[in-house]
Amino acid sequence: MQSDLLKPHSLWSATATMPARPPLSANLNVEVCVIGAGLAGLSTAYRLAKSGVSVAVIEALSIGDGETSHTTAHIAVPDDRYFFIEESYGLEASRIVAESFAAAADLIESNVQAEKIACEFKRLDGYLFSCSQDPDALDPEFEAARRAGVEVYREDSLPAHVGVKGPFLRFPRQAQFHPLHYLAGLARAVERRRGAIYCGTRAIDVEERDEHVIVTTATGKITADSVVVATNTPFNDRVSIHVKQNAYQSYVVAALVKKGKLPHLLLWDDGDPYHYVRLAEGSDEQHDLLIVGGADHKTGQDPHPERHYHEIESWMRERFPQAGPLAYRWSGEVLEPLDGIAYLGRNPGSNNVYVITGDSGNGMTHATIGAMLVSDLILGKQNPWLSVYDPSRKPLKEALHFIKEQANIARQYTDWVSTGDEADVGALASGEGTLIRNGLRKYAVYRDELGALHCHSATCTHLGCIVQWNSTEKTWDCPCHGSRFSAYGSVLHGPAVNGLAAVDEDEWQEIVKVPKERGGVQRPVERP
Repeated sequence: MQSDLLKPHSLWSATATMPARPPLSANLNVEVCVIGAGLAGLSTAYRLAKSGVSVAVIEALSIGDGETSHTTAHIAVPDDRYFFIEESYGLEASRIVAESFAAAADLIESNVQAEKIACEFKRLDGYLFSCSQDPDALDPEFEAARRAGVEVYREDSLPAHVGVKGPFLRFPRQAQFHPLHYLAGLARAVERRRGAIYCGTRAIDVEERDEHVIVTTATGKITADSVVVATNTPFNDRVSIHVKQNAYQSYVVAALVKKGKLPHLLLWDDGDPYHYVRLAEGSDEQHDLLIVGGADHKTGQDPHPERHYHEIESWMRERFPQAGPLAYRWSGEVLEPLDGIAYLGRNPGSNNVYVITGDSGNGMTHATIGAMLVSDLILGKQNPWLSVYDPSRKPLKEALHFIKEQANIARQYTDWVSTGDEADVGALASGEGTLIRNGLRKYAVYRDELGALHCHSATCTHLGCIVQWNSTEKTWDCPCHGSRFSAYGSVLHGPAVNGLAAVDEDEWQEIVKVPKERGGVQRPVERP
C-alpha cells in the first residue's frame, strides 16, 4: 500500500529548502578547511567559527546532500550497547561513551536555542526491546548502562497503541530533529561569523606540507593550518581507516498516520538486522509520518535490494496497524567500526588532518561528538574522550572479527575472474544497469530513460573492486569499501575520489554490437 507521494529519496531532502552556495573559484588561505557540509562538517565549522577561527567549508554536492539527508535523525544511546562496550573495553570507556552521547544531545539542543533554529527538535523517551523470547535478555544492558551513569528504567509496556511487546528499557531525554533544517541554521550561523561555504566543490587531494595542509579541488587550492575530513568515510586515507570499518546500506520507509494515533517516542530492537522507529511532523495538520528503518546489509552485497523495503514495511504493518500509505522510502550508508566506537580525531599518521567517521548507526550523535573533539584538538584544548575515539587505535579485541571481514572483502575481488556477465545489453531496459565482461575487463552499462547506453569501467577507483548495480537506488555500489557512483559513473560517496573511468565509444562498439534502432551507444558522460 502506497500513496501517490511515494518518493525514492529521503523525506528530509524532499521537504527542506537549502539556498545554493557557489563553488570555490580561486585559491584560498584559511586557518581551517572543513571538507563536507553535512552535520559533522558544519557542526565543526560552527564551533571553530564561534572561537574566532577562520573557516572554509567545501562540499562536493549541496549542504546536507550526503548521508545527513539519509538519516532517520535519532539522537539516542549507542546502537552497540553499553554491555558490549564495557565487556570489550572496560567500564571507563563505557562511561566516556555515555558522557559524550549525553553531551552531544545537550549541544544540539543548545545550538538550536542559541541560533533560534526551527528544526522540530524534541526531547522524548527512547525504548529498547529484545527480539529474544528470554524475559531477562535486557538485564545485562540495563546493569551496564547503570554502571556507565546512564538514566535507564525497566518497563513492562509502552504508551498506548504501539504493537510491540515488552519488557523494555526506557532511556529518558533522548531526542529527534529535522536534520536539514538544523543544518540550514548552522550554515547561516557559520556565515554570520565570516565562515565561507562552497558547494559543488569536490576535494581531490589532501597533502600535508610542513606546517600547512593543501587541499586540491578542480577549481582551486585551499591552504590551511588544519583540515577536517567530514565526508562520512574519509577519502584522504586509502587503507588504514577502511580496513577497520565496513559499509552497510540501511533502509527506511515513512508511512502516513493520523495525528494522535501514535505517541512520540524513539523505539529500537536488538535484532540482527535491527529496526528503529520514530514519528516526524507530516506535511499537513492531519498527519504525522511513521518512520521505520533497518534491514541492513553490506553495501553492494545484495543483488535484490528492493526486498528490504518490503521486509521493513511488513514488519511495520504487523506492529503498527495505524500506519497508512507509504509516503517516502530511502536508504542510507552506515559505516560500522569493528569495535562499534566511532573514529573521531587526528587521522592516523597525520599532524594536522582530522577525521570524523564510523557513525555506527548513530550518525547525528557521533557527528556532534566528533565536532566537539576535533575542534578541541585544533584549539589546543584537552578532551577526556580522545583515547576512546582515537582513529589510530587498533581493534585488538576484535581480531577474529577483523580477519573475518578482510576475508569477506577478499571474496569480492573474485568478481574479477568470475564467469557470466554475458547479459544481452541490447535488451537492457531503460533505467537499468548491468555488468558485462570482455576478456579480463568488466564494464558497467546503464541505459538511460531516453534509451541511450552509457558505459564505464566497472572497476572502483578506490582500490579496484568490481562495482555492483543497485536497481533500487540506480547506483553502482562497491562491495569492498562502500564507494557509490551514479548511474553515469560520477562519485556519490567515498572513499573513491574519481568517477568510474569512461570507455571510448569505438572500444565499446567493438565489445557489444547494438543496432542504432535499439538505442545505440552514447558516448559516456559525467552527470550528477
